[in-house]
Amino acid sequence: MQEEIQKMKEIVLIYLDRSGGLQKFVHDCKKYNESKQSYAVYRFVISINPSDIAELDATLGNYILHNPIKAAEVFQSVCFVAIKTLSLIEQLQTEAQISILLKPTHLPSLPSYVHSLSAFPFNYTSHRFYMSEGIVIAMGIVTKYTQGARFLCTEETCPFSEGFRYIRVHLPGATESATVRNDFVCSLCSSPLQEDMTFRVLGDKQIVEMIDAKVLNALKGYSNNKSHFRIQTFTVFLRDELANRMTIGNHYKIIGIPTCVQNGPQATACIEVSSVQLCKPNGPSFIGENFKYLLSLTSNSCWRFTALLANIFASQVVPPGTYNTLKLAILLSLVQTCEKESADYLDLLVVTSDTLVIDRLLNYSICLLPRGIRHPSSSDIFPSVSKDKHGTGSATIQACSVLLAKGGICYIGDLSSYKKDKLELLQSVLESRTTTLFIPGKKYGAEADQQVTLSVQTNFWSYIDMDSSSKKHIPKDSFLIGQMDLSLLPPNLLDVFGLLIYEFPSCRLSFPLVHHVLKRAINPEATLYRVSQQFRTQDYEEFILFAKNLHVEMSSEAENLIQGYYLASRRVRRDSMHGSNLSASALKILISLSKAHTKLSLRKKVLEEDALIAILLLESSLTLKHGKSALCIEPNAVFPFDLSDENSLQQRDIYLQKCHHHLLQFISAYGPGIHVNTKEE
Repeated sequence: MQEEIQKMKEIVLIYLDRSGGLQKFVHDCKKYNESKQSYAVYRFVISINPSDIAELDATLGNYILHNPIKAAEVFQSVCFVAIKTLSLIEQLQTEAQISILLKPTHLPSLPSYVHSLSAFPFNYTSHRFYMSEGIVIAMGIVTKYTQGARFLCTEETCPFSEGFRYIRVHLPGATESATVRNDFVCSLCSSPLQEDMTFRVLGDKQIVEMIDAKVLNALKGYSNNKSHFRIQTFTVFLRDELANRMTIGNHYKIIGIPTCVQNGPQATACIEVSSVQLCKPNGPSFIGENFKYLLSLTSNSCWRFTALLANIFASQVVPPGTYNTLKLAILLSLVQTCEKESADYLDLLVVTSDTLVIDRLLNYSICLLPRGIRHPSSSDIFPSVSKDKHGTGSATIQACSVLLAKGGICYIGDLSSYKKDKLELLQSVLESRTTTLFIPGKKYGAEADQQVTLSVQTNFWSYIDMDSSSKKHIPKDSFLIGQMDLSLLPPNLLDVFGLLIYEFPSCRLSFPLVHHVLKRAINPEATLYRVSQQFRTQDYEEFILFAKNLHVEMSSEAENLIQGYYLASRRVRRDSMHGSNLSASALKILISLSKAHTKLSLRKKVLEEDALIAILLLESSLTLKHGKSALCIEPNAVFPFDLSDENSLQQRDIYLQKCHHHLLQFISAYGPGIHVNTKEE
C-alpha cells in the first residue's frame, strides 16, 4: 500500500505541474508567507479534472472519486513537501496545518455518480462525490464556522504543550462540536487538551434548502403527467468561497459529498458542496411542421398568423374561436418570460363573471412553461423569514410562489379574495420588480438588523370575479362610456397590471361552450376538435419556448407610432384635478406588447403592425379603467368578428388597416409636433 501511495504522490505532482495547479499553489503560498502571520491552518483549494487524472493514473482517479477525504491526504503530503523543499511558507511547522479542499470540475456521466434529490434511499454513507441538481427554495444568512483550530496539552512538562501537534480541521459533514470540543486528550500523557483561541480559524457558512426540479410539476395545479414521485427538500452546505454563490429560486447543478448531520435526536441528510453551476434552460431550436405550414400560409399578412394561433389555442379547455382576445393576451404574456432583471414583463388581469372557465384556461396555459406556478391560497405569495431548523437560530428566507416562478408565470387566482395589505405589497412588487425583507438581528442572533432585497422576475396573472366583488362593495353612481366598476381594487394596482382583459358576455359563446364542457365531462380523454390533433399541447410548449428566446429589435416606424400614441393619449386622457390618467408604465407596456407580438409572429424586428396590436390592446384596457377616449375603438378591438374562413381573415386585415389609418389621424390631431410616416392611399 505504501508503494501505491508513493506512486500516487508522484502522479499528483505531475498533474499539478501540467494543469497549472502548482503555479496557483505557489501563488497562494506567497500570500500566506507575505502576511508574516502564523496560522493554525493553511487552506488550499485545488481544482481537479477527473478525466485528466484518470488518464495519468487510473488508481489515483478512482481514489479521488470514491475516497476524496483520503485522496486529500495524499495531496496534503505532496503540498507539505513542496512547501518545505521550496521554502514557500516559513511559518509552517507540521503537515497537519495544511488543509486541502479538492474541487472536481465534473464527474463521469454515469448513473452511479448522479444523486437524485427525489430518489430513496439517500446514500450518505459512502462519503464520495455525487452530482445533484435542484432548485433553491430556502436560504439562510451567512454565518461563521470553525475551519480549523489548534489544541495544546495542559501538562506544562509535556512536549505537546506547545507547537502545532494537535490541529483540528473541519471535514465534510462534521458539526461544530466534532471540530471543537473540550474532551480531547493528549496521546502522549493522556492529559486534557485545551484550545488555543488565538489560532482559531473561522470561515463563512451558508445553509441552503434545495428540492428536485420535479416539484414545479406539482405546483402547476394541472398536468397531463400522471406519474407519481416523492418530493423532499435537502440541506446543502455552502462554505467559504461558495457562500452567496446561489440565488433563491434558481436551478443549480452541484457536486458534493452526501453525509448525515446529527442535531440532537434529529438526523438530517445533507450535501457538502464542492462546486456550483447554474443550470440555464435551453429552449428548442425548432417548431412543429404544422406551425411552419401555418406561417407560410399567412405570410402575406403580419396579423393572420397570431390571430390563428389565438383562435385555435387551448382547444383542450375551450372551443376554438372563443375568448380570442384573452387567448392572444395569454400567448403574448407567455413569450415575454425570461430570467433577466431588465426584462419586458407583461402581467394580466382578467375581469370575468365566468370564473370556472377562465380559471381552467389560465391554469392550462401556465403548464406550457417550465416555471408556471399556481399559487396555493394557503401559503405566502412573497418570500418570508423564519428561524433556521438546523439549530443555529439564524434567519432563513423561504422562497414561496413568486421566486419559484422565476422566468415564468405566477398565477395568483382571484385578486378580490386578497386583503388590503397583500394588495399593497403586490402593487409595490409590480412597480419595482423587487421585494424587500427585514431581518431583525435581535430575534435571529445577529449583531445588527439586515435588509435583503430580492429581484422578482416573473409575470403575474390574476382575475376578478365580478359577481362576487359586486356583493362586497357599493358600486359607483356614475361611469364614463365603456368604463367598468373596478372600485373594489386600488386604482394604482390596476395601473401597474400591464393588461386588463374583459371578454364581453355573448349569447354566441354559450352553446359551443356548454357543448364543450358536457363532452369533456362525459369523456375527458376525447379529442373534440381536429385542431387539437394538429396543434397539440406539446407543440405549443415547443413553440412558446422557441419564440420566447427570440431576440427582437424595435424599428423606427414602430417606435414613432408608439411614442405618438402615448403622448397623444396623455393629452387626451387628462382632467384638471388628477392630471393624466395614463401612467408612466404605459409606455413600457406598449413596448412589451409590441415585442411579444413580434416574437409570436416569429420575426426579429418590431413593425408598425405589431405596435398597432399593442396599442389596440392597451387602449381596450384603458377604456375599461377610465372610459373611452377620442380614439374611440371598438369593444372587441383586436377580434371584431369570428375567424371562420379566409374571407373573415381578409375582413380583419381591412379592419386593422382602417384602425391604423384612424390611429394616425388621432396622433396628428392630439399629438402636435409628433411626426409619423403615413402611406399614401
